[in-house]
Amino acid sequence: MTTRFIAAALAASALASPLLAQQVAPPPVDPAVAALRDAALADNSAWDIVEGLTTEVGQRMAGTEAEARARTWSVAKLKAMGFQNVHIEPYRMPVWERGAETAEILAPFPQKLTLAALGNSGATPAGGITAEVVVFPTYNDLLAAPAGSLAGRIAYVGNAMQPTQDGSSYGAFGPARFVGPAVAAQKGAVAIVIRSIGTDHHRFPHTGTTTFPEGVKPIPAAALSVPDAEQLERIAARGKPMRMKLVLTPRRTGVRESGNVIAEVPGTDPNAGIVLVGGHLDSWDLGTGAIDDASGIAITAAAAKRIMDAGRPRRTIRVVWFGAEEVGGFGGAEYAKAHAQDRHATASESDFGADRIWRFEVNLPDSARAVGDRLQTALAPLGIVRGPGVAGDGTDIGPTLRLGVAGIDLNQSGQQYFDTHHTPDDTIDRIDPQALRQNVAAWTAMLAVVANAPEEIGSVKSPR
Repeated sequence: MTTRFIAAALAASALASPLLAQQVAPPPVDPAVAALRDAALADNSAWDIVEGLTTEVGQRMAGTEAEARARTWSVAKLKAMGFQNVHIEPYRMPVWERGAETAEILAPFPQKLTLAALGNSGATPAGGITAEVVVFPTYNDLLAAPAGSLAGRIAYVGNAMQPTQDGSSYGAFGPARFVGPAVAAQKGAVAIVIRSIGTDHHRFPHTGTTTFPEGVKPIPAAALSVPDAEQLERIAARGKPMRMKLVLTPRRTGVRESGNVIAEVPGTDPNAGIVLVGGHLDSWDLGTGAIDDASGIAITAAAAKRIMDAGRPRRTIRVVWFGAEEVGGFGGAEYAKAHAQDRHATASESDFGADRIWRFEVNLPDSARAVGDRLQTALAPLGIVRGPGVAGDGTDIGPTLRLGVAGIDLNQSGQQYFDTHHTPDDTIDRIDPQALRQNVAAWTAMLAVVANAPEEIGSVKSPR
């Protein structure tokens, strides 16, 4: 070793010494928690829920007869698993249904395209519309377009979404779908097509909800599969005017019933608060909603059952299978309204597929800081690290968290999630059973720690 390397090593050692002195030994894992966690690595009940729901019900679009069948199926399933106080809390919501959806380039190079309407899309006449296409490489380019510049035209918006472990690319590129159609409408467009908000190269489009604010008339809006979007961009690069014929005939069918399915593991201390967990029961109508979100409701229910079978926890665990999440988060909003006076200790949801959990984050009061520390050691053997952020993720639990309820997030890897998100490829074969079991083990450990924590878990500042 050279003198230079020796000097560098000594300097590093000197810097590290104060840091080492600051380290505190992590709290030991309760043997009962470790036993529950490790036993859950052999869990099959989560797979059973996903398989049953996707096989016996299938697609579960919010407000439809299929979602109603899913609620009936869920009540029977949760009762059979041994949960208490199983019931449905219904509410009413506006319903949007898909119709015909076709597109073709008429000039300069005629060919058909594959696409899917976005939720809340407006409709073309039955015979469709034909118009010139204006290409915007990004959503920001659409924003920069002059007012009125899209009059009588179809807007196309591209993106360059890439897979990320934390799913942050969805937030970065999602606005093209979330609000892009409304922006195009305000600039005069007669319709809009976007490159799917996805990371795959299958010829499957990704649907999803878009929002038109009050006063903006919904225009026909659809997502092209990624290969079709890239084809459109190659055609545009030839520099010749492009004309498209678009047929989208979705319709609004009025106000119908949806609902949340609720089940409980009663606790021994009614004053300790409720540990709220769950996911959403509804799905889009293209696939069978296996990863979004049959897996989420399965993971959380399977973990809660494991705690229930081990004996009554201190805190009541409430499992909620929320309705109508995909089309606007109606279930979460209705739950928060109906249960605003309930004393919730924490809230958590699973709605990011079934890949392995790699990180957890918390938003706990100072009085319960030790709970987060115990979670860190309980989850570490599963390959889960503690993140530096503040928990508070989830459409369904968001309204409850905004009431000041503490949050705990268990983050799954997003590397593959957006390959199948909101596509016909959202089917059970996309789930890795071993990764699903790791999720159940993580949620079991979390519930074992939190539901039995002796600390008071009071209110916190909302993360949003």
